[in-house]
Amino acid sequence: MTYSLDFTGKTVIVTGGGKGVGRGITEAFLRAGAEVVICGRREPESLPEVEGKVARFVAADVREVEQIDAVIEAALAVNGRLDVLVNNAGGAPFVLAADAKPSLHEKIIALNLTAPLHFSQKANAVMQRQAEGGTIVNVASVSGTRPSPGTAAYGAAKAGLMNLTRSLAVEWAPKVRVNAIAAGMILTEQAHLHYGGDDGIAAVSATVPLGRMALPEDVAHLCLFLASPLSSYVSGASLVMDGGGERPAFLSAATANK
Repeated sequence: MTYSLDFTGKTVIVTGGGKGVGRGITEAFLRAGAEVVICGRREPESLPEVEGKVARFVAADVREVEQIDAVIEAALAVNGRLDVLVNNAGGAPFVLAADAKPSLHEKIIALNLTAPLHFSQKANAVMQRQAEGGTIVNVASVSGTRPSPGTAAYGAAKAGLMNLTRSLAVEWAPKVRVNAIAAGMILTEQAHLHYGGDDGIAAVSATVPLGRMALPEDVAHLCLFLASPLSSYVSGASLVMDGGGERPAFLSAATANK
């Protein structure tokens, strides 16, 4: 059988789809023919658009359960179905765990773990009623697989998101497939907040085996794959996308094998 990355007639929700990685994901689905609904607390200065096809925006804070309903309803208003949910909204500022207020930790976990759970729950309720079911893609992070100093709550939440992915994949099969992307460092408009200016970004990029950080379209391409029939037997997976990983610190410290 021949499959393609054609999402014509499909409806997709991308949380946080107006900027950064989310915008790249949104544009990729638009390019593939999908109708895309995005959400965020504030409308972006310009909506994602590809060849005249424009994403629909709904103002919503994904941490507020009742606001999720408005996004689901907007998606269903397009053509009566919801085929793909990409839980992309997330992030955290750099704050050492000892210095962070409890309220900050709670907000970070709510955004990166609890919100995707609630959104997935509501999307699943729609997808289970559809003959073709649907797919959910959670944008996680390699921070959930290794120490995450300065973003400890974020790393813990992303680890939880990958575990959640495995659990939901079992509970909601066979109608709904659930997968995650354990993304490495990504070059977005906010990269300087974590890595510094151009010199910092270049220095950090040089530590990646592939010689660069990921771009939003790299994440988008993997989302297309996971949402398509090409991955029809993939569910409960957390696919690592980190350019080859990180060079072990001990290799730089060791005095042997130089």
